[in-house]
Amino acid sequence: MIKSKSLFAFLFLFCFVSGVIGGIAGISIVASSPTLQKSVGISTDGGTLQSIGQNNISNITVKEDSAVISSVKKIMPSVVSVIYTKDVEVIDPFGFGYPFGSGGSTQQQQGGGTGFIITADGLVATNKHVIDVEGAKYTVITQDGKKYDAQVMAKDTANDFAILKIEAKNLPVVEFGDSDELEIGQRVIAIGNALGEFQNSVTVGVLSGTERSLVASDAYGRNVETLEGLLQTDAAINEGNSGGPLLNIKGQVVGINTATAAKGQSEGIGFAIPITTLKSAIDSIKKTGKIIRPYIGIRYVAVDQKIAAIKGIDTTKGVIVMGDDSSGLPAVVPGSPAEKAGIKQGDVILKINNDELGEGKSLSRFLNQYSPGNEVTLTIIRDSKEISVKVTLGEFSS
Repeated sequence: MIKSKSLFAFLFLFCFVSGVIGGIAGISIVASSPTLQKSVGISTDGGTLQSIGQNNISNITVKEDSAVISSVKKIMPSVVSVIYTKDVEVIDPFGFGYPFGSGGSTQQQQGGGTGFIITADGLVATNKHVIDVEGAKYTVITQDGKKYDAQVMAKDTANDFAILKIEAKNLPVVEFGDSDELEIGQRVIAIGNALGEFQNSVTVGVLSGTERSLVASDAYGRNVETLEGLLQTDAAINEGNSGGPLLNIKGQVVGINTATAAKGQSEGIGFAIPITTLKSAIDSIKKTGKIIRPYIGIRYVAVDQKIAAIKGIDTTKGVIVMGDDSSGLPAVVPGSPAEKAGIKQGDVILKINNDELGEGKSLSRFLNQYSPGNEVTLTIIRDSKEISVKVTLGEFSS
């Protein structure tokens, strides 16, 4: 009786183990054979595995952010590194020259940033501060490792923007999006030569804000300039990313990475120039080889509570036409469209056509929507009265 029970237990264990092994082997065979999968009611379609029964269907889906990957693959061939080299003289700290008696020595200084190709025949967009090094030579390195000597074609004095030219043909070009259609919280992608060392680094974040204003400078506090209408993002923008593209999820360029908040003060705050702000400059370069901007010919400051109190103005909006007393520069440039239209020092400009000036909505930004020769109407407060003045815009090129 005992032997019979032992035999029964052995047979039960043997059958159980055999069943498990057979089941695993069967699953492996079915998983490797699409034909068998269909015959037993299992189908794979587009990365989704479906187990089909009479009463229910369960889906097991592996999700991947393929849109980001596709966007990066689309634009990566058009992103370039921009390198500058400059010979600088090395002076002995004691003032004798180095080496002694030789009158001095030189060493090569290097730096750079990022850019992207906007025409197949070699126009490259980047930041002005990337190529604003006096006496430097510039080199563009494409995604495939080719190096090209680059010439500076134009610098946009109204924005931190510049165009380089390399001698090449059939280059892959970027596609532009519409930065005016961006919404806060929308995913964006930054690509750049991070820290000047890691070529075409990709960071992903969201659009944190629009219409930001920023006083920017280099690492030494020099070359200070005010930038307006910027896009803010939490996608990491590091040194060397300057001039690289900011993309939407379609792989279209919606901005140019230009600055980041000072290290130690905050994290996750980067800024980009909206591409719509620069489209007129890009179109001008393509047509004429230079950047042509509309021109009024006034000097002004934004009206705030302090300015309003000092000048006795009843508004805190718009800009007041005023010169620079320290340098003797006049408020209205002689012979300019402003002088011809009768604009005077002390005038407060509230609107250009129907666009009201205010925070993040500067006069220069609205002007960039027009072309030289266009007539615009300025709404002005003069002697506590609101008047309208028509101005025919002049031409300024760089």
